[in-house]
Amino acid sequence: MIRTIGRKRNGGQMAELAYSKGPTSPPLLDETIGDNLRRVAAAASPNAEALVSCHQDLRFTYAEFDAAVDDLAAGLLDLGLEKGDRVGIWSPNRAEWVVLQYATARVGVVLVTINPAYRTSELRYAVQQSGCRFVVAVREFKGGDYAGMLDEVRPDAPDLEQVILFDSPEWRRLATGGIQHGHAAVAERAASLDPDDPINIQYTSGTTGFPKGATLSHRNILNNGFFVGERCGYSDADRVCIPVPFYHCFGMVLGNLACTTHGAAMVIPGEAFDPVDSLRAVSHERCTSLYGVPTMFIAELESPQFDEFDLSTLRTGIMAGSPCPVEVMKQVVDRMNMSEVTICYGMTETSPVSTQTTADDTLNQRVSTVGPVHPHVEVKVVDPESGETLERGAKGELCTRGYSVMLRYWNDLERTAEAIDADGWMHTGDLAVMDADGYLDIVGRSKDMIIRGGENVYPREIEEFLYTHPQISDVQVVGVPDPRYGEEIAAFVKVAGDAELTDEAVRDFCRGSIAHFKVPRYVFFVDEFPMTVTGKIQKFVLRDQAISELA
Repeated sequence: MIRTIGRKRNGGQMAELAYSKGPTSPPLLDETIGDNLRRVAAAASPNAEALVSCHQDLRFTYAEFDAAVDDLAAGLLDLGLEKGDRVGIWSPNRAEWVVLQYATARVGVVLVTINPAYRTSELRYAVQQSGCRFVVAVREFKGGDYAGMLDEVRPDAPDLEQVILFDSPEWRRLATGGIQHGHAAVAERAASLDPDDPINIQYTSGTTGFPKGATLSHRNILNNGFFVGERCGYSDADRVCIPVPFYHCFGMVLGNLACTTHGAAMVIPGEAFDPVDSLRAVSHERCTSLYGVPTMFIAELESPQFDEFDLSTLRTGIMAGSPCPVEVMKQVVDRMNMSEVTICYGMTETSPVSTQTTADDTLNQRVSTVGPVHPHVEVKVVDPESGETLERGAKGELCTRGYSVMLRYWNDLERTAEAIDADGWMHTGDLAVMDADGYLDIVGRSKDMIIRGGENVYPREIEEFLYTHPQISDVQVVGVPDPRYGEEIAAFVKVAGDAELTDEAVRDFCRGSIAHFKVPRYVFFVDEFPMTVTGKIQKFVLRDQAISELA
């Protein structure tokens, strides 16, 4: 039940509360991802492009893309996959990733998106915890032996029946399933699906040391992609350059689903972000929109080849992941022609976007806020202790409610209950201020999460891993400011006994076992940690010490 939250009396005057509800028009899409794609593809003009993969030299019209999705979906059914079964994908951006995203959705298979930066420790957990029956992966990427790492974790994943590598005979048979078996079974399965069925599991770093599998439905991510595209003003005339990773909501929802719900073209500039590849894709493919975290836009603007590319077709785009410096935003607008660029805020658990600036917002609103609330979504700012809704202008925890809130954490009812209260509000853990116009400013985090280059990193996860080092008796991880990545990771290490350990040895221990962006850039050795009188470690003191030391 939606409760009306309005004003409260303050010193004889009525103060407006920090609550806002988005518009209810247009209505929510009440269909599955597969049905939506089918409808959009049927309405598209014969030559309208759905997907372009620049590094693979592949192009699909909407009709071709829809047919490729059907063929792969038939192959999935031929594997014996039932509605609700899990299939993992461990791969950088490529056309096959997108086809698999829509094919799994078409037949009700839950796609488990695995970060390409994961190494054996994180991979093992994701495959085990989700119960993947199959994993589709690249053979290798950036020197990482993905096939070898999957072989290493398979004995610990009893549900995993088969690993299918791209460019293998097994993949080719899977991708041509419709040609071999026809599409009748696909249509039958698709007709049995419901928009509220789970369709995606995305792992987010966990404060308790273990990632949490945010479980999202068709309704969650289809509508979030649609309303993101609406706020960007997308139509079938748009071509969106997507250099952000597909394993994350930024790529697969704000990117792919925002495009396909509007008949726009998805343009993949490369397997992973490269500033020149992105600029080249915008120029050659005449893109109208470009995505990235602030560090990506900075790298593009600083590229020595920047002036070689024609960016005149750009109109809009999305910048998200961390706050945007005002000078960067000015250059994005002026030098990249992105006059309608938008800022988004959200989290994986909310599909992900809850607020987004609009094309009409001022430059100041785009750099000092994360915009107003999205359609069909509610937001409020509450006292973290009492849960009481605060007045506008006061700092408190941001909560959000609506269609976009995840179904649950996969197989984790306890942490689901900790995140989503009895009234359906998702407690984000972020500290925010709502202004008089309903725009939100994210001012901090009530949890100690680090945001490094748009990647969310929870210190506890790194700490739990470093505790496995035989020469480390205790460790505390904090974030320190960094001009390029927003924050960098610093580890304070207590060495066990008389052991000798170097900072490089600590980093070497991490490399290959945890994602590269979680490897501490700075390592400090300490004999003791600053404590409160109640025995709690004061991480803010460690952070200040690191900043002072680095200065």
